[in-house]
Amino acid sequence: MNAIQIVDLSKTFRGGTRALDHVNLNIAPGEMVAMIGASGAGKSTLVRHVAGLVESDRDSGEVQVLGRTVQSRGRIAGDVIHTRKRVGVIFQQFNLVPRLSVLSNVLAGALGHLPRWRGTIGYFTRDEKLDAMRAMHRVGISQTATQRAMTLSGGQQQRAAIARTIVQGAEVILADEPIASLDPASAKRVMEALSQINQQDGVTVLVSLHQVEYARRYCQRTIAMRGGQIVFDGPSRELTLEFLRDIYGEASDELVLPDASDGEILADPAPLAATGTH
Repeated sequence: MNAIQIVDLSKTFRGGTRALDHVNLNIAPGEMVAMIGASGAGKSTLVRHVAGLVESDRDSGEVQVLGRTVQSRGRIAGDVIHTRKRVGVIFQQFNLVPRLSVLSNVLAGALGHLPRWRGTIGYFTRDEKLDAMRAMHRVGISQTATQRAMTLSGGQQQRAAIARTIVQGAEVILADEPIASLDPASAKRVMEALSQINQQDGVTVLVSLHQVEYARRYCQRTIAMRGGQIVFDGPSRELTLEFLRDIYGEASDELVLPDASDGEILADPAPLAATGTH
């Protein structure tokens, strides 16, 4: 059974823009896969379809996650809520409640497994709070537990969102441009947190990225998208500057950090970062 299976998926927006064009993709359990592409390539659209947040074209194919149908022929599955409990989604803009404490935001990951009345009044047991604190410790933000989420830096907020998926018990994490608005140091910590969860817990991770350097460093496999299609699916080490220019032309500049030289891209990627928190 694949963790993620996409068969012949297409999405056309108003005006005729083809955001996804007959996409086929299989991701095995426990993989950490990067998805790269220039602006408008279809990365975010694909993530939202896998999460069951957007319907595909009516004549389109099917999305399955963990063996369960998320959508088929342009219709979201009626029981998709059960699949969503097992899938954590991390967005570029964090999706935290700014005025709530960091601990409360992380505890929200448990809501899908609690009786509705407890979620409504925000009642969590001591053990549940301890689980949330352990998750925060794993991503290096336990010291911020009582702070309002709005007081955290962008990188800390993103790590809080990752801790929320740990509390959720997510078996698949979909991360949509999680480091797009972060400085390099914060981006590194976020990618290390995702890598740690993947390696230690066996969680499947599909992460959409805008810079190929992070794909090469943290993911053995990369999917490259262009014009709503998958134009490359293979080892991340094959993503050289020459290859990127062949695929994207001038748009390849979007995928390379300004201070990265040809040699840095062409060299073998660095070993995976240590799993310690920061």
